[in-house]
Amino acid sequence: MNKNENVSRNTRAVAVVGTGVIGSGWVARFLLAGWNVRVFDPKPGTSELVEATLQKARRFYPALYDSLPPQEGQLQFETCLESAVADVDWIQESIPERLPIKRDLYAAIQQFSRPESVIASSTSGFKPSDLQVGAQRPGEIIVVHPYNPVYLLPAVDLVCSPANPSHFSSTTASTLQEIGMLPLTVRSEIDAHIGDRLLEAFWREALWLINDDIATVEEIDKLITHSFGLRWAQMGLFETYRIAGGQGGLAHFLKQFAPCLELPWTKLTNTPTLDSALAEKIQQQSDQHSGDISVAELEEIRDTNLVTILRGLKSRNWGAGKFLRDVENQFLPLTTERAPTGPMKTVRRVIPPDWIDFNGHVNEARYLEMFSLATDRFLSIAGCDEKYIESERKSYFTIETHLSHRGETHDGETVQVESYCLFVSGKKLQLFHVLRHANGELLATGEHLLLHIDLDMRKSCLPDQFVTNQLANFANLHGGTTLPEGIVPKLAFK
Repeated sequence: MNKNENVSRNTRAVAVVGTGVIGSGWVARFLLAGWNVRVFDPKPGTSELVEATLQKARRFYPALYDSLPPQEGQLQFETCLESAVADVDWIQESIPERLPIKRDLYAAIQQFSRPESVIASSTSGFKPSDLQVGAQRPGEIIVVHPYNPVYLLPAVDLVCSPANPSHFSSTTASTLQEIGMLPLTVRSEIDAHIGDRLLEAFWREALWLINDDIATVEEIDKLITHSFGLRWAQMGLFETYRIAGGQGGLAHFLKQFAPCLELPWTKLTNTPTLDSALAEKIQQQSDQHSGDISVAELEEIRDTNLVTILRGLKSRNWGAGKFLRDVENQFLPLTTERAPTGPMKTVRRVIPPDWIDFNGHVNEARYLEMFSLATDRFLSIAGCDEKYIESERKSYFTIETHLSHRGETHDGETVQVESYCLFVSGKKLQLFHVLRHANGELLATGEHLLLHIDLDMRKSCLPDQFVTNQLANFANLHGGTTLPEGIVPKLAFK
C-alpha cells in the first residue's frame, strides 16, 4: 500500500458491486484516490482478482505523476450486499450486461442504501431510463461507463435521464473529477452512449474486412497502431481532420471529402453473421498475431505503453497529458510549503517503467530529471514560481551540476528527494539534493550552482527582495546542516 504525507481522502466511501475486469479497475481507481472501498461479489476468486488488479494499478497509476497520489483508502471485502452498500456515498455496479439482473440488483441495493446515494452503472449499452424501470428511487441510478484499464484511462461516459434530479449531473461529475476521471456528459440518452457507438461502427467494418478476406486481424491492428491510432491518441478525430484540411481547416476538409460520404465504401448499417466459422477465423488470426504472449503479459505491455504515452503527452501539456497535469495540481499539493527545520522533501514519486534502461535500472539522466524537479519545487516554495517568472521575467538558471551515484533504483519503487539550500548571495544560489529509496537507502546526490537571470536581457541580475529573503531564510536553516553519510559538496562559487 502506498503511503505518503499528503492528506488522505478517507472520509469518503464507495461500494463496488461486481468485480470483473471493469469492477476491479474501479476498486483500484477509487482506492488509489484515497476512498475507502467495500467490495461485494459472491463469485469465487473475487479477492484474488481484485488483488491482482491492484498489484498492477499500484505499479502503473502512480507512475503517471511526478508526486505520489494521496494515501490509499481502506479496502474491505463484504460477504453480504447490505453491509457493502449501507452508508456509502457511491455505489458502482459492474455486473454482466443483463437488464433483468441489473434491475433486480438495484431493487436489492435500495433496500439497504441511504437515500441520494449514487448508484452508477458501468454498462456499455443500456440507457439510465432502461435501468431505472421498477426502481424504488429511480433518480439515484445513472450510467458511468469507463474504459479499460479504468485505473489509467480517465474518460467516462456520464449519462443521466429525466428521472435524475437536475443537480445530479454536476455533482456526480465533480466526484468523478475528484478521483482523477474526465466525465463526458451525454446530453441525451442513447444506446451505447458515446464511445461504444463509435467503437461499434469501427468494429463492424473490421469484421467485414476479415469476413471478406480483405485484411487479417494483424493487418488491421498494425494499420491502427502505425497510422491514425497515433494521431487519435493526441488530437482525436476532428482536430486531426482540421489539420488535413490545410490552411482552410475543417471547412475545406468537409468540402473536399463530403462527396465521399455518398460512395458505397462502408457497411456500417449491416453486420456480418458472427457464426462459428467467422469466430474461428478471428480467433486463429488473433492467436497467430499475438503468438506466445499471454493475456497477462499483454496487459503489462499495454499498461507500460499507456504510461509512456501519457507521460509523453503530459510533458507536452497536451491532450490527456494536460488533463493528468491538471489532476496532479489538484490532488497532489506540495507538502513543503512551510519553512522546514530540516531539509525539504521536495519530490516523492514512483519510478515509471519508461525510465528503466538496458541495465534494468534508472540511469543518470533520470536522476538529473528528479533533481531538476526538486530544484523547481524548491524555488517555487521560495517564491520563484511560474507566476514570478511570468510577471517579473526573471528566473534561476543552473550553471554547473555534479551527480554522485550511490545505489540502484528500479521500476515501481518509491523514492524521495531531500533538498538543502547551502549558499545564497546576491545572484548566486547553491542547492544540494539527496535521493533516497522509501526505506531510507541513499541512491544519489546532486549539487547545483545557479544564477538568477533576466529572461529578456539573458544576463544575470538580482532577484526580487521577497525571493532573496526566502532563500536567505532557507540558507540559514540548512547552511549548518550535517549532510548525510559525511558527504562533502564538491562545487562552490569562486
